[in-house]
Amino acid sequence: MAAELHVELVAADRSVWSGEATLVVARTTSGDIGVMPGHQPLLGVLESGPVTIRTSDGATVIAAVHGGFISFADDKLSLLAEIAELADEIDVRRAERALERAKSGTDAASERRAEVRLRAVAVR
Repeated sequence: MAAELHVELVAADRSVWSGEATLVVARTTSGDIGVMPGHQPLLGVLESGPVTIRTSDGATVIAAVHGGFISFADDKLSLLAEIAELADEIDVRRAERALERAKSGTDAASERRAEVRLRAVAVR
């Protein structure tokens, strides 16, 4: 069994993060899933939520992911997201304002995106 897996986190408009990891935790339509080297092959649908990547050098990368797919085989994990941003890229004040605007309206999807962004920042 390999000691690490190769991870590619890709959004519709860019490559967000790529590297070696020992663990990735993501939210799927079936619930949260943790993927480690040697995991059984899988294909799933990503729900909006934070993705946690434990890198091979012991660092933790957090990303806010909004929809997409997760695929794992041969110690290669692909996270193909509609929208994804690293927690370090998120402007907290802007996300808080977006959440307040979304709560005052009827756009549940915008509210969910703002909440996920703030949760990703809180985890880092």
